[in-house]
Amino acid sequence: MTNRLLAAALALMAASVPVSVLAQDQAAPAVPAPIQSFPLTVNLDQSVDKENILYLDLSNNQRVAIRLVPEWAPHHVERIKQLTRQGFYDGIIFHRVIDGFMAQTGDPTGTGQGGSDLPNLPAEFNRLPHVRGTVSMARAQDKDSANSQFFIVFYPRFSLDKTYTNFGRVIAGMDAVDAIERGEPPEHPTYIVQASIAADNKPPKFAPASQVEPLAPDLNQLDLRNPVSN
Repeated sequence: MTNRLLAAALALMAASVPVSVLAQDQAAPAVPAPIQSFPLTVNLDQSVDKENILYLDLSNNQRVAIRLVPEWAPHHVERIKQLTRQGFYDGIIFHRVIDGFMAQTGDPTGTGQGGSDLPNLPAEFNRLPHVRGTVSMARAQDKDSANSQFFIVFYPRFSLDKTYTNFGRVIAGMDAVDAIERGEPPEHPTYIVQASIAADNKPPKFAPASQVEPLAPDLNQLDLRNPVSN
C-alpha cells in the first residue's frame, strides 16, 4: 500500500513540472556560436579571387602582386580598389623608403602630405603582425586619418601592430619591392607606372627605358614627425 502511494505521489509531481522545463532538461548542450572567419594566412595562387589581387607595375620594370584581404580591413580594401580603378596610383612615386623598414607611396604630391579627395577612413586595426611583405595603411597622428597612402614592410616591425591598418600581403614580386630606390625622398624615386586589379585583366605596363624619372619632391616639404605618416 505504501509503495503504491509513493508511486502515485511521484507521478503527480512529474505531471506538475512545466513542459518547457522538461524540454530544456532533455535538450542537447548548447553549442557556442562559431567565431567569425578571420584568415591568418593568405592565398599565394594568383588565379584565385582575382578581385582581391592588386598589381603594381613599377618603374624598375617589375610587377608586384598583393593579396588584399577584406576580412582584415573591409573599408580599406574597398578604398584601395576604388582608387586603383580610378587610375589614382598611376605615376605616383615611393616618396619615403627607409632601408630595413618600409617603402611608402600613395601621395599624388610626392611630399607625404597629400591624399585623395575622398574622406579619411576610420581605423580598422587588427591582430595581424607587420611582417616582411605586409601592406598597411599610412596615417597621421589621428588614428582615423588614413586616406590613400600605404606602405610595404621590408622587415618585421611589430611596433606598428594594432596601431596601423594591415590590409594585405605581397604574394609575388617582393624582389621588386626590395629594389625600390631608398630615400626620404629618393634622389631618383621608383614610381608606380600602373596599378590594377587582377580581375580587370590589364596587361603589365612598365616605363620606357628612355623615360625621365619624376623629380623628387623638396625634402623641406616632407612630414618626418612620424615613422609612417601622411
